[in-house]
Amino acid sequence: NAAVQIAGVGGISAFAGYLGTDLYGDKHLQEFIDSGVNSSLVVRGYAPTPLSTILVKPDGQRSLINYKGQTKPLPENTIDFSHVKPKVILFDGHEPYISLPLAEYAREAKIPTVLDAGSLNPSTLALLSKVDYAVCSEKFALQLAEDVEFALQQISEIAPVAVITLGEHGLIWKKGNEQGKHPALSVDTIDTTGAGDAFHGAFAYGVASNMAWDDLLTFASVAGSLCCQKMGARLGLANLSEIDLAMQHM
Repeated sequence: NAAVQIAGVGGISAFAGYLGTDLYGDKHLQEFIDSGVNSSLVVRGYAPTPLSTILVKPDGQRSLINYKGQTKPLPENTIDFSHVKPKVILFDGHEPYISLPLAEYAREAKIPTVLDAGSLNPSTLALLSKVDYAVCSEKFALQLAEDVEFALQQISEIAPVAVITLGEHGLIWKKGNEQGKHPALSVDTIDTTGAGDAFHGAFAYGVASNMAWDDLLTFASVAGSLCCQKMGARLGLANLSEIDLAMQHM
């Protein structure tokens, strides 16, 4: 979703990860191609494509059921990144064996890195100290600490820039000695599925585009909010003109 969001606002994105040679893998790959996402770093195999079932509630919130079966994370060195020179790398922790070495390489090569920390697990925790921007969900924060303000402080002691997204309540951030809050765009929420992915994709695009900090937060917040206005993640991803128009009303 984040890769599709980046392509949708005019950025150049690639997805690195696993897709099975099943119906779901074929569908994902075709959607990448149709959306303009570079799929040259996709690894395919006979193990099933991991699936998530989303249960949307009347208020637009959702519950998620994830099933990976016997599909295991990709081993280290499965993907050759030596020919890739990105302006930013977005990690989500789902492929720990390829992500950790890549994050270390990115730091040496001075490539900015962003972590989408959706939940607290060994992979996201290990990446937390290796990225430049730790963009964490409220769920992650409350798994880490008793309240989000304390979690923000803890995260900022590990990563140079810490952001905690709070849904309709916007976000809080800490960057060096500076910190603050940022509102979310007020929308009629139908389905929050994909809102976090839209935010992270737009955030990574903003980093790659060298946006001013406040503009970057507004851009990502609006992208995440707009995604909530339609049922389903991909259908809710906004284009650049839609985000720019909404930003004028922030």
